[in-house]
Amino acid sequence: MATINVNVDEKIKEQAKETLDNLGTNFTNVINMLLRQIILTESIPFEIKIPRLNSETVKALEEVEKGKGLSKAYTNLDEMWEDLEKED
Repeated sequence: MATINVNVDEKIKEQAKETLDNLGTNFTNVINMLLRQIILTESIPFEIKIPRLNSETVKALEEVEKGKGLSKAYTNLDEMWEDLEKED
């Protein structure tokens, strides 16, 4: 057996470990599966790409940046409760 040492962000490692635990497996099994798939397919066995946002999401993000569609800001609770009661 050979040992592979990999530097990984601690938060990413913990999140992945939790997911793998829920799946009933561990890092060693997953790394072995990955390496076997690399050999079998002679490629990286998953798609690597930069995610693209659709036009609706881009528009929504632009509106948020401009402050459109955001809820009113309140300086005190009484004012907030008055507006909430008006909505009913």
